[in-house]
Amino acid sequence: QEQLVESGGGLVQPGGSLRLSCVGTGFRMDLYTIGWFRQAPGKKREGVSGISAIDGSTYYADSVQGRFTISRDYNKGIVFLQMNSLKSEDTGVYYCAAGRRVYGVLDLDEYTSWGQGTQVTVSS
Repeated sequence: QEQLVESGGGLVQPGGSLRLSCVGTGFRMDLYTIGWFRQAPGKKREGVSGISAIDGSTYYADSVQGRFTISRDYNKGIVFLQMNSLKSEDTGVYYCAAGRRVYGVLDLDEYTSWGQGTQVTVSS
């Protein structure tokens, strides 16, 4: 049974940084594509970034390209999301998800396991 636990969220001022962590247990993380998604109040959950299990390719939503970086340490079963130059519109609950056969890395319907989420608030 795959389990995912996110951490690292918090309150940060605009322009600040946070690093989110996604710890996976109960499965081999290197065999799964891992995605990060977020959901702002009153909005649909959207794809932010992902890292492919096949070749380690990384994907980013246009809104975070150049500011966010996804990386992995499969030896420790962790995927990170480094978030820099944060903006108020980055506020939301951030979720990590895992999927075995994922073709649309930023498509939430392709993922089968989800964490509980961690809150990120960007505000002065």
